[in-house]
Amino acid sequence: VTSSLPISLQSCQCLAWKPRPAGLWPCPSESHVVAGYSDGTVRVFSISRTEMELKMHPHAAALTAITYSTDGEMILSGGKDGIVAVSSPRTGMTIHVLADHKGSPITVLQCTRKQYQDFGVEGGELWLAASSDRRVSVWASDWLQDKCELLDWLSFPAPAGPEGFDSLPPSLAAFCPWEHGVLVYVGFGMQKEALFYSLRKKQVLRKISLPAFATSLSLSPAAPFMAIGFGGECRAPPSSATGETSDFAGHDDTVHLCRFAPSGRRLLTASHSAVLVWELTGA
Repeated sequence: VTSSLPISLQSCQCLAWKPRPAGLWPCPSESHVVAGYSDGTVRVFSISRTEMELKMHPHAAALTAITYSTDGEMILSGGKDGIVAVSSPRTGMTIHVLADHKGSPITVLQCTRKQYQDFGVEGGELWLAASSDRRVSVWASDWLQDKCELLDWLSFPAPAGPEGFDSLPPSLAAFCPWEHGVLVYVGFGMQKEALFYSLRKKQVLRKISLPAFATSLSLSPAAPFMAIGFGGECRAPPSSATGETSDFAGHDDTVHLCRFAPSGRRLLTASHSAVLVWELTGA
């Protein structure tokens, strides 16, 4: 660690790096991270100056997920109460508040670029929100035109389980980088599986059986591979391209985070007791 950011009395629950412009390497003087806190605040930090540049308070509950829009001009944040807020880091103002997931903690927020007029809606960006009650909403947005349109709403069935979301495996979703217009979902359900859902056909295209309910999910941006965390290991299930399965067994407790590097050549996995970085051969 070469530097540290200012310490807050509130706990940091989630964070995200500001995306760099396409085709450019990140400039240290322009690198920023946004963090969500237990008091409902969103804070933007400068990495080079190791100081907080902006503090906003768009939520009444603790934050559980946060991300930048693909161009870095907006911050999307989700709370434990299911509220999603869209805020401008330039003005510090919250421009949208969405209550569609109200009552269930937001587990994932993700943005991706889309082609103009994809799916018959305007805007240059798609984004999704997943919540603990196994619901996923997909939106098309044009922030400059103040447009945000619901594109799809998914709800996945599950057997009766223990009361309370904290005791259940998380509901996780991600846009598929190598299959346009498809998202992947894992979570507590009728079966232990990963589902590939087509936004165009409005249906599940295929399923991949899993050995247990997933605790983390990451899709490689560079190759048709996905990594899924379980208790004690991370696994790359067979993809449609290779049919190969790889196990990354090095943890002695639940793998709550797995993340591919932008190059797709490394995989980071984290549990309560360890953080491991894996070199991927053939990626």
